[in-house]
Amino acid sequence: MLPRLSPLLRNSPMARAVSRATTPLPLPTLSPATTLSCLHSPSSLSFAPKPSNFNFFLLTNTGLFNKKFETFSQENYRCTVWASHRGYRKVRRRPEAARRSKEKDLELSVSICIEEGLPNDPEILSIAELLRLNVPTAMKFAFDSLKSSTFKTRDEAIADVGGFDSIELSVMLCNDEFIRKLNKEWRDEDHATDVLSMSQHVPGLDLPILMLGDIVISVETAARQAEERGHTLIDETRVLLVHGLLHLLGFDHEISEEAEAEMDKEEGVLLESLGWKGKGLIQSAYDAETTMNHHMGSSDDRMKEGSLRFYKPKFSYIFCDMDGTLLNSKSQISLTNAKALKEALSRGVKVVIATGKARPAVIDILKAVDLAGKNGVISEFSPGVFLQGLIVYGRQGREIFRSNLDLSVCREACLYSWEHRVPLIAFSNDRCLTLFEHPLVDLLHTVYHEPKAEIMPSVEHLLSAADIQKMIFLDTAEGVAKNLRPYWSEATGGRANVVQAVPDMLEIVPPGTSKGSGVKLLLDHLGVTAKEIMAIGDGENDIEMLELASLGIALSNGSEKTKAVANVIGASNDEDGVASAIYQYAF
Repeated sequence: MLPRLSPLLRNSPMARAVSRATTPLPLPTLSPATTLSCLHSPSSLSFAPKPSNFNFFLLTNTGLFNKKFETFSQENYRCTVWASHRGYRKVRRRPEAARRSKEKDLELSVSICIEEGLPNDPEILSIAELLRLNVPTAMKFAFDSLKSSTFKTRDEAIADVGGFDSIELSVMLCNDEFIRKLNKEWRDEDHATDVLSMSQHVPGLDLPILMLGDIVISVETAARQAEERGHTLIDETRVLLVHGLLHLLGFDHEISEEAEAEMDKEEGVLLESLGWKGKGLIQSAYDAETTMNHHMGSSDDRMKEGSLRFYKPKFSYIFCDMDGTLLNSKSQISLTNAKALKEALSRGVKVVIATGKARPAVIDILKAVDLAGKNGVISEFSPGVFLQGLIVYGRQGREIFRSNLDLSVCREACLYSWEHRVPLIAFSNDRCLTLFEHPLVDLLHTVYHEPKAEIMPSVEHLLSAADIQKMIFLDTAEGVAKNLRPYWSEATGGRANVVQAVPDMLEIVPPGTSKGSGVKLLLDHLGVTAKEIMAIGDGENDIEMLELASLGIALSNGSEKTKAVANVIGASNDEDGVASAIYQYAF
């Protein structure tokens, strides 16, 4: 089935009765025979049939190529699981004796498909397996109900289901992004919905096969609705299946209040007959309106916790800056950003910190939101780029690169600090050293979480304490811009570089090193290509990293130079810009 989608389907590599579909664009248009209708946020497409006496055979794609047949019984009909290639399937011809049998056998050919964009989520795969049994059972009960009941508003384009040799139906599970594109293409409604049904039956053609149609269900929307309605995802999926199936059988709640009431009643009857939980979709929509809990799907839904389970990662790694990016203007990581990082990690994406901070400071910050340690973003055994790329840790947290600042530059900076009483911090491994007490020095520890600075009694004591990787002058933003940066850009004379991550700090680092070069070195060490990474930053020190990444995202609070080289400009660090970037672009 799924003729508009059939060229896009592939057989699943798993030994499951599931086919997957690839990206759906471009999509051909619907045939004129297909009609569309919708119920508030829940939307659907429609058409019709009628029944008679029959036995059932189920033909369903297992995604295998072994041509093995498996027969089992359910209720009062036989089911044959058929492994076949996807596309327009040929219905197996039954023996002549069977075709002449007094009670006609009716083959039900059912395909359960999973769209390619959905990851191999265990619950979704389990639902797909259950639908292999649920769908033919629902078809049988629906056909029996049509045979035993009289309906005033049902379109009877299909006069007698029993007049066919076989019936084909496809059910596809997808995410909101996929169904939104279908909804836009077919109904010119640019939003996600829960279920779309499309008929393939053309009245008047004398064919032995009834191509009943296709039902597309967004399990992402279904999961939200299941939570709102207090039942499980499989319960909500079954509710949507019943709604979509009734549309294919000629029910249409859009045409009149009487038609809506009739379809609403039939949904309830069918769900009760099947022993499935939940109210019908029409009744649930009424309840949602009553409680003002009505939901319209949109791209913002990805911002909801748990939504990433319905999407495959586009990148293997996310490289993320700290100050001005992951941390807000108060140097704190928000719970929203923390949740997004945890969700990305749970989906198999590795998050690597690339920062001007020392590793202990990052561990201290992320520990507060349970992101430090073995299964977190950072630990003493994880890779990372620190001190503007001057220290790089690789696999198992082993140091793979270190660059020290020229001793003469260190001496000149210390003397300048002492003479002008401008506070200076020297970073040495995991230590911070300074020459005198100052409130700004304390802030580096209390606000920015860097190691508490040790006060050295003299310049010579500081220089002899250990190798120094970088130095930071602390001043007002105006003091840095007007005095420090102009002076030290010239005074270093090629022996060092000056960089800025935040307006009130000026960093002096070894020449030829940068955060970007540290990221490149780490990628080579890990055997990862730039195409596999997404990078998020804000400062000028992030420019090389953003240019290197397959997708570079600069937050809106970033420098103009940084935003000029980025592929995307995201929300600010005070608006959970990292979370927004992950939800919108990483999956």
